[in-house]
Amino acid sequence: MESYKNVTFGRRHIAIIAPPTAGHINPLVALGSALASTGSQITVVHMAEAASLVSSSAVRFAAIDHPADPEGSLAKHMCTLANPSGFIGLPRMIRSTARMTRLLLETLPSALSRLGIDAVIADSVEPAGALVARHLRLPFITAVTGLPLLREATVPPPFLGWAYRPDAIGINRNKGGYAVSDLLMRPITGTVSTYARRWGLDPDPKYQWSERLQIAQCPARLDFPRAALPASFRYGSPWRLSETAETLPVEDDRPLIFCSLGSLQGARRALFAAMTSACAAVGARAVVAHGGGLSEIEAASLPGDPLVRAFLPQTQILHQCSAAILHGGFNTVLDALAAGIPIVAVPLAFEQPATAARLARIGAACVVSPADAGQGGLEPALRRLLTNPSYRRVARQFATGIASGGGVTEAASLVNAALDDQADLMPIKRRSTDKETACAA
Repeated sequence: MESYKNVTFGRRHIAIIAPPTAGHINPLVALGSALASTGSQITVVHMAEAASLVSSSAVRFAAIDHPADPEGSLAKHMCTLANPSGFIGLPRMIRSTARMTRLLLETLPSALSRLGIDAVIADSVEPAGALVARHLRLPFITAVTGLPLLREATVPPPFLGWAYRPDAIGINRNKGGYAVSDLLMRPITGTVSTYARRWGLDPDPKYQWSERLQIAQCPARLDFPRAALPASFRYGSPWRLSETAETLPVEDDRPLIFCSLGSLQGARRALFAAMTSACAAVGARAVVAHGGGLSEIEAASLPGDPLVRAFLPQTQILHQCSAAILHGGFNTVLDALAAGIPIVAVPLAFEQPATAARLARIGAACVVSPADAGQGGLEPALRRLLTNPSYRRVARQFATGIASGGGVTEAASLVNAALDDQADLMPIKRRSTDKETACAA
């Protein structure tokens, strides 16, 4: 067994490695800001175009340097992420994600060495962070910004909206789902395995997960029940930077409904129109944040007299609303629960169906498919949400739990404590007798 470098930490320089999307970078920048306040230097390392995602002056940004990172390449990748469904969209999205991982594996070793990085915070969705940390013998922490992806027999694959079913039928169903998931994810897992072998590392996906600390912003109650969590895993509460206070104009006594499709899906004008129409039909007013996805003409044409902005400080605005209609993006879901308001979930892609299944299980949401949403399904779901007090009661219970959680401050303390532990915690070299295994999620 080989050990990690014996780093003596004073003022640490920690690199954050994550997918170049706001949903992953924003909570990690909040965590990085909290770590910076304790004396560490924090740097997000990625493609040059991702610099605009780093919104805190406490966190630095460093661009990789590689011919495969021309201007416009990140924008092209984001376009594939915005259309991730179907027989064409899903494989294309996976191939694009594999290319992104390959680019990071090519460039991060030299970039982290040049920057003098002492440790890595690796988002669980981007395997390059953990693998490069192992290659450079740097201690790393696994950050879980979305749903925990750890595989258990009774927990459905994280990209499917299956209900929790721990009996034999559910376990067999999950086994089949994981087999299909493993097949689809081969472009990514194959890339990771290739570099692991090139660097003499064990390619087993279990080593993607830190044995020092796996820290999640997911509250335990939101996840499905688990029986085999690692000792290093910690549930938590949302990691957020403070947002500027803003009060919405109140022109009458209509309840306000927050409507969002996140940072990737905001160009779906037809779905936003279904949302605003449903709000008007139940006597409410929609508050739309489209993330810049709609043109001025498209925004102005939405029915139902909605209040429409490209961006809104959602942690502030959600507290002024009675409910939310969301795509199931993890950060917006957490912010709605933190505000104590119930959700109509319209899951579109990624882990959104799995998040919606968890919301339905705890009674905090009604789930409507995108197809049903476009055919009038949002109005009855929203009406049920507003008239049945059990949904709001569950959401308020969540808000109480989140408010009493440690949030980003506790997460930063756990990261510091884990990095202070200089014990050799895992093997990093591949042994010739090891068998290759499937993807961890």
